[in-house]
Amino acid sequence: MNIKAVTVFCGSKPGNDPAYITAAQDLGKLLANNDITLVYGGGNKGIMGAIANACLAADGKVIGIIPKLLLEWEAQHEGLNELIVTESMHARKLLLYEKCDVAIVLPGGMGTLDELFEMLTWNNLKIHNKKVYIINVNGYYDAMIQLLDTMDTQGFMYESWRTRLIECDSIKSFKDALTLALVS
Repeated sequence: MNIKAVTVFCGSKPGNDPAYITAAQDLGKLLANNDITLVYGGGNKGIMGAIANACLAADGKVIGIIPKLLLEWEAQHEGLNELIVTESMHARKLLLYEKCDVAIVLPGGMGTLDELFEMLTWNNLKIHNKKVYIINVNGYYDAMIQLLDTMDTQGFMYESWRTRLIECDSIKSFKDALTLALVS
């Protein structure tokens, strides 16, 4: 697998656990150090800002994609290699998907979950076959994972969700999974 660009879905707020920001910073550095372009939501606050700033500080390439309606809310990042402004959230999600080889999900809110589930739905419908990794920092996504398991055991999945979503509990475990993906 040749990974040149990764889309990261994450919160525009920092969350209450400092480990979320640390994970974002570590991921930003990891991407830059491996010459992988970061594609993300274009904000300069919260986890979004942390990952972009860390990637840029390590001389990485960062592309932000933000819809017009969020320009004021998310305080778009002014120091990116490229900032793309879309007409709608739908256009944003489509570009976030199109510009990546794989997607990574860090902690976030409803928007992050919307992006995650749209990617998984598209994957399930064979619109794409891109891997989606979830970094479950300090168990942030445990309840969602339990729900996915319940959906599977109750017969609402066409195949195990684990074939579409690769769970990692840390940036180190993601790095190990990424290394495996790069050599296969």
